[in-house]
Amino acid sequence: MSEFPLEWTQEEYLREKKRLEAEGVKVLLIDTILNPIDHAETVTYNPPMLEQEPEGSVFVFYCDTGKASKERLPEFRKRFPGKHCISLRGGRGYWRKYLQVKDNADA
Repeated sequence: MSEFPLEWTQEEYLREKKRLEAEGVKVLLIDTILNPIDHAETVTYNPPMLEQEPEGSVFVFYCDTGKASKERLPEFRKRFPGKHCISLRGGRGYWRKYLQVKDNADA
């Protein structure tokens, strides 16, 4: 489970979500502060529900600044051993609601 970094920027999240989901890997943006991000599909932090997600799923946790979610990564990784746990760098505060990533073929 070590091929993933501790953090992704929003751009990395969007790019990797598109790539991984094309490979059949589920990627979830997880709200740990009960404050969804506008224009983003988020899932509220609910351990019993998250444990039911497929092995190998990628969980990207966010808080307001990214600091608390990064500090809690060891806890998340212990709780969800079959999943990849990452923190969203900058958290909700740095989310740009209209940022989009293009496929390399579109460039």
